[in-house]
Amino acid sequence: MRIQGLGVIDEAVLELHPGFTVVTGETGAGKTMVVTGLHLLSGGRADASRVRSGASRAVVEGRFDVAPDSPAVAVAGDAGAEPDEDGSLIAMRAVGADGRSRAHVGGRSAPVGVLSELSEQLLAVHGQNDQLRLLRPAEQRAVLDRFGGQAIAEPLAEYRRVRQEWLEVTSELTERTERSREMARQADLLRHGLGEIEAVAPQPNEDTELTEQARRLADADELRAAAGEAQLAVTGSAEGDPDAPGALGLISEARRRIAAAEDSALRELEPRLAEAAMLLTDVGSELGSYLESLDADPERLERVLARQAELKKLTRKYAADVDGVLAWAQDAEEQLAGLDTSEEALAELAARKEALETELAEHAIAGSAAREQAAQELGKAISEELTGLAMGEATIEIGVRRRVAEERDQHALRVRRELLHAGADGVDEVELRLSAHGGGQTMPVHKAASGGELSRVMLAIEVVLAHADTTPTLVFDEVDAGVGGRAAVEVGRRLARLARSHQVLVVTHLPQVAAYADQHLVVDKTAEGGVTSSGVRVLEDTERVVELARMLAGMEGTETGRAHAEELLAAAENDKAAAETGSVEKDRKGGRLGSGKRKAR
Repeated sequence: MRIQGLGVIDEAVLELHPGFTVVTGETGAGKTMVVTGLHLLSGGRADASRVRSGASRAVVEGRFDVAPDSPAVAVAGDAGAEPDEDGSLIAMRAVGADGRSRAHVGGRSAPVGVLSELSEQLLAVHGQNDQLRLLRPAEQRAVLDRFGGQAIAEPLAEYRRVRQEWLEVTSELTERTERSREMARQADLLRHGLGEIEAVAPQPNEDTELTEQARRLADADELRAAAGEAQLAVTGSAEGDPDAPGALGLISEARRRIAAAEDSALRELEPRLAEAAMLLTDVGSELGSYLESLDADPERLERVLARQAELKKLTRKYAADVDGVLAWAQDAEEQLAGLDTSEEALAELAARKEALETELAEHAIAGSAAREQAAQELGKAISEELTGLAMGEATIEIGVRRRVAEERDQHALRVRRELLHAGADGVDEVELRLSAHGGGQTMPVHKAASGGELSRVMLAIEVVLAHADTTPTLVFDEVDAGVGGRAAVEVGRRLARLARSHQVLVVTHLPQVAAYADQHLVVDKTAEGGVTSSGVRVLEDTERVVELARMLAGMEGTETGRAHAEELLAAAENDKAAAETGSVEKDRKGGRLGSGKRKAR
């Protein structure tokens, strides 16, 4: 990850270890800017105040090592981006001093929302705010569902599928019942219109054809005179009047005269006159047929005009022409099918709703049973982790209870004689309860846990859920706040365990946690010419000793402090080696192996 112009960091490049990387530094040096950079890279809100003073913009760039079949590749592909030549995926976020933000994925400009979708597949950032989210019932239910995996996901998916159909049928039944009068009135209007149209029975394009017929019948005398005179001009007088030979007679005379000529050039024109004569003969024949078809029939004209009047009544009310009237009728029939307010239709909908409620209740019961089973296992697993985190007497109980429907609840569902609220995530409410001391009463975790205890509860949950978390990189921002002593050592041990299956990045102030890291980064702050800036560098073994001694109450300048730091590092390394050996031995016996996952990745 590369950071430029963000807060006190002028420019820094972080190459993170695939296992456990820790970030430390003096207060105010800019450790949290590393997490801020990750938030920006995850599509978080851009804040111009985070841009370094004097810089035009802040830039965060991350290179992610992703598998070809990773969902992240699909997200990038949908945005038009592609992995780099080495298979890695590069994401970039820039925030200007004016507050404007830009995002790039795979070298392509992309909406910030794409970074958010991408980060869901690649990063999980946990901080103090995540502890607050853990106090929300919805988040506690989500934790339980993650732990339960497919055992909960499958009945929950079926529940959601049936619930969607149930809501649609319920909404339609309610609408039809409440709007029955209005819909009945609308249906009557549609039926009346269809009745009028069916009584007239218009045919496609009939109005245009009738207009043409009416015009011809009304103008029959004028049309007969025009056609008769045209026929006379073409064929000549029927009595053979030599004074009115017609065009055919004139052409015949021209052909006779040419045929009598001795000039071959003149005779060559005769075939063309013959063609003209044939054409005029055809025209004359057609004019005769037209004259025979013309009929000045007043009764027929009256029928045509009456039919036009019927059609005009329809076109005035329903559409501009007959074809539009027919289209209106088809649409009205479709609307009528959806406005069926008959008792039979309402009864059919009510029966469908009842059947869906029965099916939905069955899926709700299956989901609740799966959650109850998972709650027992998760509570036991978290309690065991808390024992290792210096909360040996603490126990976690995860309560799963049904959420009773309130009065006038639109999503009320009867499940085994009990009226429950059928929410999108089932009918259950999940509550995380903690008993901090042996024999003590269990209370909601936000009432029973101190700040440090809440941090350890969250860490214990993350360790337990590690096998169900497909996000490759986990980031923890000072989640060890309020923790110290032996509990701090156990926090470091748990984070190291997480690092066997995930890439883990931790910002911490605890030397006990930092000692367990595979890689140690320190944020240094310098001041030159009145300008304060910070950089990030990787510590070698000897430098780690100095940094851990500083974290041990500022003892980096004493032999005692360094000796204590060396002892802390040695103990952490021995602990990690023993855990690795135990994992390998467990794998040989068929157990779950975190280190094996890491090697496979």
